[in-house]
Amino acid sequence: MRSAVALGVALGVACGLYLFSIGLVAAYVDWGREFVDVIGSVYVGYEATLVGSFIGLGWGFVDGFIGGFIIAWIYKWLAGKK
Repeated sequence: MRSAVALGVALGVACGLYLFSIGLVAAYVDWGREFVDVIGSVYVGYEATLVGSFIGLGWGFVDGFIGGFIIAWIYKWLAGKK
C-alpha cells in the first residue's frame, strides 16, 4: 500500500456516495427510510431529503477517509515488522 491518503480518499468517496444514494432513494422512493433514520442518529443532519443526502455525503466522506487512512497506516506498520 503506497499511500494512506489515497485509500482514505477512495473509501471516503465510496462511503459518501453510498450514504448519498441511500438518502435519495429513501427520500424519493421511500425505501430504506428506517435505515436512514438509524444512521441519522449517528450522523447529525443526515435524513431522507435532498439536503440531508448531501450532509450524508459529507459525513460519509469524512468517516470513510478516516477509516481508510487508519487501515492503511496499520497495514503499513504491520508490513514493516518483518
